[in-house]
Amino acid sequence: MLSFFGIIRSWDQLTRLMTSGTRGIGKSVHSSDQAAFCKLMIGARKAAGLTQHALAVRLKKPQSFVAKYEGGERRIDVVEFIAIAHALGADPLKLMATLLSGAKGKSPRTRSGKNRDN
Repeated sequence: MLSFFGIIRSWDQLTRLMTSGTRGIGKSVHSSDQAAFCKLMIGARKAAGLTQHALAVRLKKPQSFVAKYEGGERRIDVVEFIAIAHALGADPLKLMATLLSGAKGKSPRTRSGKNRDN
């Protein structure tokens, strides 16, 4: 994008640098894997019989925290994932295994002895 005088305008360069196509980095927050994770976490919460608000109270977080990670707007780290699984009464290893196996949205509840797969 050259100006009338053959000079590359700085705002054109900024726009190009800020687009994801030029950086080669995809938005993993909106990937199919992230969508599967969100679905799994929603399924685990519902299997535990909890609302977003009730789970947030157990986590000592605002309800928006749960809404944001369930909606894919926010990512959670492994420490938060373990805390959420424990608050749900679910085994974090089984939740992760469910995600890795591709059984999206199913939630094994094994910490309290209730395995939904049996």
